[in-house]
Amino acid sequence: MIGTGAMVETQVYLLPGVRRIRVVAMLALLAALPAIALAPATAPPDYVGSVACKGCHPDVWLKFYKNPHFQSIASGREPAERTGCEGCHGPGRAHVEGHGDKSKIIAYSQLRPGQILDSCLTCHAAQMPRANIRNSAHTQANVVCTNCHSIHKSNQPKFLLANIQREVCYGCHATVRAQFEMPVKHRVNEGVIQCTDCHNPHGSFAPTWRMGARPRLMEQAMGNEEPCLKCHSDKRGPFVFEHAAVRMDGCETCHNPHGSMNAKLLKRPVVWTLCLECHNGAGNFGRAAMGVPAQSRTHNMFDPRFQRCTTCHVRIHGSNSDPTFLR
Repeated sequence: MIGTGAMVETQVYLLPGVRRIRVVAMLALLAALPAIALAPATAPPDYVGSVACKGCHPDVWLKFYKNPHFQSIASGREPAERTGCEGCHGPGRAHVEGHGDKSKIIAYSQLRPGQILDSCLTCHAAQMPRANIRNSAHTQANVVCTNCHSIHKSNQPKFLLANIQREVCYGCHATVRAQFEMPVKHRVNEGVIQCTDCHNPHGSFAPTWRMGARPRLMEQAMGNEEPCLKCHSDKRGPFVFEHAAVRMDGCETCHNPHGSMNAKLLKRPVVWTLCLECHNGAGNFGRAAMGVPAQSRTHNMFDPRFQRCTTCHVRIHGSNSDPTFLR
């Protein structure tokens, strides 16, 4: 056995008649390796290692090196209970000796939704985007990790999704699919944006708009604001004169975020009918002069000149110079 840091002198003959070449190699690199790397890895007796799975699961084994979970094997630093196949499926000795008996191992096809979630969160609970997953609408509806992710046979380049992201979401949200087929829409089907640009499927905290009641699963921008502001940053402000509908109720007060039959994703086809939902003079509490003011007498809503409010009130999302958003 060659000791650590030893010098090895080897003589190599290339061809007869050719002069001898002396190769001197220093093994000083071994001296820099920690002693634990030279010692054989030890594992609890119930663990057999991922190689034992190859015989019965060759399709999974051949592609596992492309899987993010392969890092647990490649690092060589994880304990047996968090390495490779047994990191998720538990110790495999009884399963191997039982000739593939599913009752001898953690088979995810046999687990309840809550058990699947607990298993995945053993490693993934530390990420902030998943901090609120147990309170999310998906979890409460028994939609868990394996409903959206294909751990072994994903054909997607990221996140081990079972399909293209929008198709995964459309599997349950058929009404949203229809909205993205409307004439005016966010271009999700074209691949310009995707659902997770606005939503956090693993759960999010209560939004700061609409009194925190809805919408749910929103991926907040800038810490606590609507995700619309990621792209529409010119609408963010702060403004000297704020439009209360934008500041408190949010974009959904006037817009359908997924798709609409109307221009600019508006909820109504005519602008003034949308404005009159608030600007009706009735007041927030049913008393005049206590809520949103009505139009002046010069605004004849039957005159087409006044039926497109944003022709004059161009800074409808907020203004730094005019309280009526004229400029």
